[in-house]
Amino acid sequence: MAAAAVNPSSSQPGGLLLAIAAMGIIQLGIALSEPLFAQVGPTGVVALRLAVAAAVLWPLTRPVVRGRDRADLRAAIWLGLCSGAQTLAFFAAIDRIPLGVAVTIEFLGPLAVAVAGSRRRLDILWVLLVAAGVALLMLGRGAAGGLDPAGVALAGAAAVGWAGYIVLTKRVGSRWSGLEGLAVSLAVAAVLALGPGVATAGTALIDPAVLAAGAGLALLAPLAPYALEMLALRRLPSARFGIVMSLEPAIGAALGFALLGQHLPPTAVVAIALIVVASVGATVGVRRA
Repeated sequence: MAAAAVNPSSSQPGGLLLAIAAMGIIQLGIALSEPLFAQVGPTGVVALRLAVAAAVLWPLTRPVVRGRDRADLRAAIWLGLCSGAQTLAFFAAIDRIPLGVAVTIEFLGPLAVAVAGSRRRLDILWVLLVAAGVALLMLGRGAAGGLDPAGVALAGAAAVGWAGYIVLTKRVGSRWSGLEGLAVSLAVAAVLALGPGVATAGTALIDPAVLAAGAGLALLAPLAPYALEMLALRRLPSARFGIVMSLEPAIGAALGFALLGQHLPPTAVVAIALIVVASVGATVGVRRA
């Protein structure tokens, strides 16, 4: 069963707005999740978010799994495994390095998608500018006290997961109607995260206050951003989506500073500014196209 086709040229502006809304919501949800780390740890927070989101979305969409084409099921399962692993890695990273730095490193995933799928010379220019920003961030060490190597490695693993997530979400969105594919993939991601989450947090996961906070965070993120991103990817080419998502490091850095008090050195601010400039240029290029 294939989803209804969308004319990319006529729906790109709407796709851009959906992608930007998803970025803002997901970074807000991540920033608000950090206070829970002390109670259940990063893996516990991820398990709560994904489990509640899956429990809410499945009965709402009622995905038809029986009799489904195997290729459709494989795509949704791989998306769930990829997004679950990506989220676990990223939350472990932001427990060790500043949010803005982690998001910037994670952006290497969409950057790789953009490089692989670019067809315009101007897009290559924006991608190179993003690469310069990432290089400056790493050379400047990104934080006043230096960067934790494990945090950088985990953010790099999240980058690989994000690249796979973009490609697989595009595939699932074209094979499943509505949000059925998202419901299946969220269920798979929740199962993947529950093991490490329970092992880390134990019975703290069923504390009423923790459950209430986790439920609120699940509705804010990942449920809303995943849905918005899937809708955006139905309207935007994968490479274009990857370039536009470069706004996310700036959003993450701003929320890290405003909500978590995370200060970045001037080199990190310049690096993130380069990435924002590249994103603005790419966005203007999308609108003109």
